[in-house]
Amino acid sequence: MIETPVGPVRVYDSASDKPCVVFVPDGPNVIEHYDRLIELLTPHARVVCFDMPGFGHSLPSPTYGHSLNQGAAAVLGVLDRLHIKSAILGFSCANGFYALRAAQIAPDRILHLVLSQTPSLNAMHRWVDRIVPRPLKTPVIGQIIGWLFQRKAANSWYNVALPKTTHAKSFQDKALNAISNGGCFCLAGIVQGLCREQEESLSNATTPLTVVWGAKDRSHRSTDSNSLCNSAPHAEVVQFQDCGHFPDIEQPERYAAIILEIIETTENNRPA
Repeated sequence: MIETPVGPVRVYDSASDKPCVVFVPDGPNVIEHYDRLIELLTPHARVVCFDMPGFGHSLPSPTYGHSLNQGAAAVLGVLDRLHIKSAILGFSCANGFYALRAAQIAPDRILHLVLSQTPSLNAMHRWVDRIVPRPLKTPVIGQIIGWLFQRKAANSWYNVALPKTTHAKSFQDKALNAISNGGCFCLAGIVQGLCREQEESLSNATTPLTVVWGAKDRSHRSTDSNSLCNSAPHAEVVQFQDCGHFPDIEQPERYAAIILEIIETTENNRPA
């Protein structure tokens, strides 16, 4: 556990002098879901993975509202606390918006963004309207309901997010184990926090950006996988045709290859 300006977060750090890549799980996923990806990348990179406040074992402080600025403060706080001068960020779904804001605040520290299943913020708002039950969008009531049913929500989410051909049990077991041991899944908090944000606030993103999109994510069946290009026209979109909502951990070997190529390109482009 390390301290950040918005509260303590749980972190894994392979602690080397290699180029750094930072991952954040998309709840109810936790750090343990990234074991295979960490194993693949550790020989080539310093790998950091941490649970955002409100997810896994990073319990949110009473003042944490899942805003863009608070999420970016968590990201940059981890970099500061671990003395990381610059990094590639591999974030997923809603957490991608915090990565974008962090890159706006500290563009010299974020070398490349690799965002899995992150659409535009407007597209995410429409996704919330379609997928998230109305009570979870209501302050206080949503938090109470979310806490009471977090195990059920975490368990059922994988049946929608993953392709029908993918066995959900290994994903479910890790998420439920975290919750059983004091972890959290603050879905209501992040939904309410990001629904207060406007897409225009992310419109000047200039950091190199790769979007990895799982084409078999049934929850995003109506979402335009290229919608983030509205805010970042320079973004490159890579389709994983056989993946659902978590292409980074559903196909870690293929995703790791993208990360390694970005590391190589970034290192080659650094000033001597």
